Amino acid sequence: MSLPPAPAPGSSPALAMPRWELVAMVAALMALNALAIDVFIPALQEIGEALSVEDENRRQFVISAYIMGFGIAQLFYGTISDRFGRRPVLMFGLGVYVAASAVAVYSPNFETLLAVRFVQGIGTAATRVIAVSVVRDTFGGARMASVMSLVMMVFMAIPLIAPNVGQVIILFGNWQSVFWVTGILGVVMAVWSYIRLPETLHPEYRMPLTFVRVSAAFRVVVTTRASFGYALSTALTFGVLFAFINQAEQLFTQTFSLGDYFTLAFSGIAVFMAGTSFMNSRLVERMGMRRLSHTALLCFTGLILLALVLSLVMGASLPFWLFCILMATIFACFGFIGTNFNALAMDPLGHVAGTASSVLGFLQTFVGGIMGATIGYMYDGTVVPLFAGYLMLALGAIACVAMAEGGRLFGADDDLSVAPPVPQDAD
Repeated sequence: MSLPPAPAPGSSPALAMPRWELVAMVAALMALNALAIDVFIPALQEIGEALSVEDENRRQFVISAYIMGFGIAQLFYGTISDRFGRRPVLMFGLGVYVAASAVAVYSPNFETLLAVRFVQGIGTAATRVIAVSVVRDTFGGARMASVMSLVMMVFMAIPLIAPNVGQVIILFGNWQSVFWVTGILGVVMAVWSYIRLPETLHPEYRMPLTFVRVSAAFRVVVTTRASFGYALSTALTFGVLFAFINQAEQLFTQTFSLGDYFTLAFSGIAVFMAGTSFMNSRLVERMGMRRLSHTALLCFTGLILLALVLSLVMGASLPFWLFCILMATIFACFGFIGTNFNALAMDPLGHVAGTASSVLGFLQTFVGGIMGATIGYMYDGTVVPLFAGYLMLALGAIACVAMAEGGRLFGADDDLSVAPPVPQDAD
């Protein structure tokens, strides 16, 4: 038994909604996930005090538990969506997300809260898998990268507002209020998607839930060198982002003594990431995904090395203004990396888009989340552990890209546009 051939790029069922609304909906679904991470950053201290968490570094587990659930669950959603379609899987995930948001309000202790956050991540994992699958169902090649850049621009813009929204909620409410807000937004997305989102899965690519079919689809993903290499590279670069999110509250309030104003500094750094993500949507079709992202990755690594050297030379710390400049430029490079690497990983896998989105999402989020949580937990009051961890992740990302490209960088986007291997299995 074999998997069907990949659809032509851009071929898709007729959509009953305009392109701008589809892009807006996919962006909102991705933003819901980002919001569920960043809006809780200002609430970590209050959660720790309310639930008697003595080790301040353990507060970060509120972020990490969500990311772990989010990463693991993606393995299952894509395969199920390749059988039953995108819409029912999305509705189920949003239902779990909303329910977990409500249950979290009544958590009696920190361990229970972490368990519920893990379940909340399981629910919202559907939004990521379905969002990427819908884009791949509908677009291909550089057009897919351009659309994903617009989507990621919204995703990257969430850190600009989410921590400040969380801070406002805490000022006028409490940490439980943050969960009510995320739950309400989940309901809004469920209603919008139910009313307006068409089924984008090609009828001929519905896969039966048999072991042979599912295992064949998984093998296609992990044996396609370009896809697997770019997935690992994306995981490592996202580890940089997750490490910063985990450490942000402590870095800004303890290392740099900003107090409640730390969310403004966090947003100031994030604006550069959002800006370059928007620039990517305009440049990628002109310059190519590979040339643009490979250049950004090398700059990303060089800036991290510079930051580590400066932090060691200046006594394990940096002036606040210099730290912000370095972080802003590092994450400006990130805006050219994540979207293009994800598109390069997904592009050969249109005929198993749901399963591919699951496997790639698991690698990117779960592996990136573990790396980020590990670096975050190494916080010692200085910026040295952060930049040392960043450098290891960046060098690993370069190695994975080199593997994906057969040792070559800066190639044209059609250099490796070959069909993925399709295992032949007997029934």
